Parts: sequence; structure tokens; C-alpha cells
Amino acid sequence: MALPIRDQLKYWGIAAVVFMVALWFLGQVLVPFLLGGAIAYFLDPVADRLERMGLSRALSTTVITFVAILIFGVMALLVVPTLVNQTASLIETAPRLTQDFTDFMTTRFPALLDEDSTLRNSLTSIGATIQERGGQLLETALASFASILNVILLFVIVPVVSVYLLLDWDRMVAAIDRLLPRDHAPVIRQLARDVDKTLASFIRGMGTVCLILGTYYAIALMVVGLQFGLVVGFIAGLVTFIPYLGALLGGALAIGLALFQFWGDWLSIGLVAGIFAIGQVIEGNVLTPKLVGNSVGLHPVWLLLALSVFGTLFGFVGMLIAVPLAAALGVLARFATDRYKHSLLYLGTGPTTLDD
Repeated sequence: MALPIRDQLKYWGIAAVVFMVALWFLGQVLVPFLLGGAIAYFLDPVADRLERMGLSRALSTTVITFVAILIFGVMALLVVPTLVNQTASLIETAPRLTQDFTDFMTTRFPALLDEDSTLRNSLTSIGATIQERGGQLLETALASFASILNVILLFVIVPVVSVYLLLDWDRMVAAIDRLLPRDHAPVIRQLARDVDKTLASFIRGMGTVCLILGTYYAIALMVVGLQFGLVVGFIAGLVTFIPYLGALLGGALAIGLALFQFWGDWLSIGLVAGIFAIGQVIEGNVLTPKLVGNSVGLHPVWLLLALSVFGTLFGFVGMLIAVPLAAALGVLARFATDRYKHSLLYLGTGPTTLDD
């Protein structure tokens, strides 16, 4: 006989509280394991496809690991140093760009920006603040990142955890399935499939879209000759998971930099704008429909709320689990809504008329 609903809610509530408390006290310890689990989850379909091609699970994991090491080595040698250097240069150049913008506005609209005007002083102050605070922010971010995820975690624990989880992923899923309550196993499996579908659409799909668009923006902007093109492409690709924001933010930043660098060369400025217009067309008509699908199940506002709440409560580890928990809560909310619409509370017990 199944447990009463009240008892089930009590036990599941206790489990949720224990999970939150453990996350609060062990958050930093769990970071490498959460990162390793996320990487294994992302790569599991690749391993499954290699298995269908005839490779064993161990050999599939070995191939994926070798390719990942190769890609990581290339990025560590070529991309990361350039990205850090361009970011530092952009921060150092901010006061000059602000001054150039001030001179441009003074030339075109002399009455708007007098020597002692508030707007002119504000622009000068903004440039100096970006240079001062930007460098401090970069140093603080790097220091915090190193304190949370030190070199050992990055280069030893996370890859090892990823490899082991990827190797045993299917067996772990089967073991968890055997532990499900028998009365509720079909419903839990269906909910898990819905959560997996949502996560697969968002994390794998949008992650791939962000990577493709970020690479495209960075390469195209550097080919055009835009300074800091790699940084702009990285920023635009990073925030592409929020619809239109990546193109708007990256486009505004790139066009702003192009106006300072190519002023008078309208062809180059037009090429920079065209790069983001083409990127937006490719994203909306090719990448997102093919890789993400028509319905992701995670509204951007819901996602930002989850990132803000869990990031505030649990820090960096909270941001890591925000997307999976947001997907799970969304699936549970839709499941509860569907049950409600089939319940007597919604349908009522008597006949309905137009006058009711």
C-alpha cells in the first residue's frame, strides 16, 4: 500500500531541506564534482553515438578525452592569452575612447558639452572609473576564481571526475532507476525525461549555439580588423543564451569600437554591423531551430531569476545548479498544473452552464 500523500510530502520535504543544508555547508567542496558532472552530462550523447558506431564505452571515453585535451591545449596556447591581453588593453584604452567620444560630441555639438558641463565631467569620470575599477575587477575575478577553483581542481580533479562519470554514466542512471519508489517510478521517469529534454535543449543546444556564434563573431571581427574583436566575440557568444541580448550587446560594443577605430571608413563600420546582422539571421533561422528546437521550456526571465536567487544564496555553486533546478521546477510546475486541471478542484462536481 502506498504511503499517504501527507507522509510523502513530509519525506520529500525533509530530503529537500537536507540537500539545501548540505549545499550551504559543502558548496565549495562540491564545485569540482558539479563541474565534472555537467561536463559528463554534456558529453554523454557523444559517447552514446560513438557506442552506436561500434566503439566500447571505455574506448568512446578515451577518444572524447583525447579530443578534449587537444582542444584545451590549443585554447590554452592560442586563445586564452590573447583574450586576457585584449581585455586588459580594452580596460586601459577606455579613458582614451571616452575622451575621443567627448571630443567628437564637442565638435558636433559645442553647446552640449562645455568645459565645465556636468555631462563632460561625467564622461571623463566614467573613463577613469572603467580604467581603475576594470583592472581591479579583472584582478579580483582572477583571484576569486583561483581561490574557488585552484589549479589542482581545474587541471586534476574536474577532468578526472568528468572521465569517471562519463565512463559510468549509463550504469549510474540504471542504479538510480532501481532505487526509485515502485509506486511512483513511472511518473518519476516521465518527469526525469521531461527535465532531461529541457536541459538537453538548453544546455547542450544553447551551449553549442553560444560556442558557434562566439567563434563566428570573434573570427569575423578580427578578419575585419577590429581591435578587441576576440573580447567582443567572447562577450556576445557568452550572453547569447538570452534571446537577442548577445547580438544587441555585442553589436553595440563592436559598432561603438568601430566608430572610434574606423571613423570615416563607413565600409568597415558597415561590415562590423553586417557581421552581427548575419549572425542574428543565422541564429534565428538555422542554429536555434536545429540545435535547440522550437520550445526550450526555460523562459529567459525564469532563468535569470533562478541564476540570481541561487547565486545569491549559494554563490558560485548556486549558479552551477541554477539551470538544472530551474528546469526541474519548471517541469514540476507544469506537471502540477496539468494535474490541477484534471482535478475536482478545477473541474468541480456539478454541471456547468453559461450563467455560472
